[in-house]
Amino acid sequence: MKILMLHGINHNMFGKRDPKQYGTITLDEINAGLAALGTELGTDVECFQTNSEGEMCERIHQGYTDGVDAVLINAGAWTHYSYGIRDALAILTCPIVELHMSNIHAREAFRHVSVFGEIVRGQICGFGVDSYLLGLRAGHSAALAAKA
Repeated sequence: MKILMLHGINHNMFGKRDPKQYGTITLDEINAGLAALGTELGTDVECFQTNSEGEMCERIHQGYTDGVDAVLINAGAWTHYSYGIRDALAILTCPIVELHMSNIHAREAFRHVSVFGEIVRGQICGFGVDSYLLGLRAGHSAALAAKA
């Protein structure tokens, strides 16, 4: 099984950016945790991060072509306004899990809305780095159910 983890804008700055919201964990550490859990679940996790909206859409298209079994996405600020990424995600036929380290519903009002909400299987937010691990477990389970 192959799961694609998509990290959005500014996530390369985890560990430096707003430690009150995101802690001090780095993107490399998040990816290592996902890889370790993926091994435990018997799942290959491929991680991709970009600060370019077009590159994110291209990687989603490639995920469709590659036939990934599930997609996890933390698109960062794009979550709240990128209809381009939303439309790219809508092309996918596999389960999609949206995740966020912070509780977006307890933050600024503009963060309360996800333009992905109508097309994702579910959303996990507010558990810090554990949101990624919970998201991987959810995506893995959803992919298994979709194959059954």
